[in-house]
Amino acid sequence: MSDQQRAQMEDPTPEMREIFGVSFAAAEHFAQMLAEEGELRGLVGPRELPRLWSRHIVNSAAIVPFLPARGSVSDVGSGAGFPGVVVALLRPDLDVTLIETMERRTQWLSDVVEELGLDNVTVRRARAEEVKDRYDVVTARAVANLSKLVRLVVPLLRPGGALLALKGMRAQAEVDDAKYVIKKANLSTAVIHEVVTPRDETTVVVEIRRPRKR
Repeated sequence: MSDQQRAQMEDPTPEMREIFGVSFAAAEHFAQMLAEEGELRGLVGPRELPRLWSRHIVNSAAIVPFLPARGSVSDVGSGAGFPGVVVALLRPDLDVTLIETMERRTQWLSDVVEELGLDNVTVRRARAEEVKDRYDVVTARAVANLSKLVRLVVPLLRPGGALLALKGMRAQAEVDDAKYVIKKANLSTAVIHEVVTPRDETTVVVEIRRPRKR
């Protein structure tokens, strides 16, 4: 990492370190890889370094409290690795599949998995519509509006599984717009969780479940 990149990069707070616990060293390594290569690979812009931890890494960690005790997770449109890599770091007991369509991004994800030694992660280059497997949880961040996202992920969810989508300030509006799509897909009513992260920022997680078969 160059001196300029080091000077620009956000320092993680003690609260952020506490979130990651024993996984903090790996998370810090991930952050350094993003700082060094993220812009060159078209993953993050230069303006993101001063908020890399708070806006991206810790933001992704907000999804973790809603994950199941065991099972499989698929991160659709994983991109730079948010939230999929963060989920894999914090929950090494879960099987995590990172689904991404672009070759340069899947190569990046493969490099991250190898560099961090993430034995619980599989990288898959595919569109969500092409994937035939089913998962206990599907995660997504900055992929599509909720109506489109629901259509994409329903075939990926096992009965009893859940979509966990990281959303912004328009989360309620997106939920309202997606009510018909959610109902048509026979999914549960969307639940909006507001998670307060370090620096008193609020991250919104939208949870939609596929009912178990009776």
